[in-house]
Amino acid sequence: MGFAGRSRKRLALPFLIVGAALCAIAAASPARADFRVCNATQNLVGVGIGYRAKAGWITEGWWHIEGSTCKTLIEGPLSSRFYYLYAEDAERGGRWDGPINMCVAEKEFKIAGVNDCVARGFQRAGFQEYDTGEQASWMVQLTDEPATGGAPAAAPAPGTNSQ
Repeated sequence: MGFAGRSRKRLALPFLIVGAALCAIAAASPARADFRVCNATQNLVGVGIGYRAKAGWITEGWWHIEGSTCKTLIEGPLSSRFYYLYAEDAERGGRWDGPINMCVAEKEFKIAGVNDCVARGFQRAGFQEYDTGEQASWMVQLTDEPATGGAPAAAPAPGTNSQ
């Protein structure tokens, strides 16, 4: 199932940002470091992630995340400070996006480079930037609640830090 070819209509679907630090949680459970995305909607969502690797920019996708579930996109301690996320609602056609253009494909992809997407046979999508503050773990929660004042909603989870 390809998510990039769906409707490009932007819905009022904000990102809820939750930076996952390993402080209070680590005391209650084994330490776990990763980049996770949780889907707080009732619909199937397709997610792509972008990041800077040693060899240059990489975008990867699609992770299919059922409603009310989470998936780990990057396992282990995060190696970059900035990560970029793009997601599409498979049922309603809306998307969670941002101002940073990167490449995506109709089907599963891992793409090197973020320039000349269309010329290289890919599609261009706007990704949202997340500054993890060099933490080892991070979580983004996708919601369908309207943002206040047009800005993405942000709230920390208990025992975590957020930006």
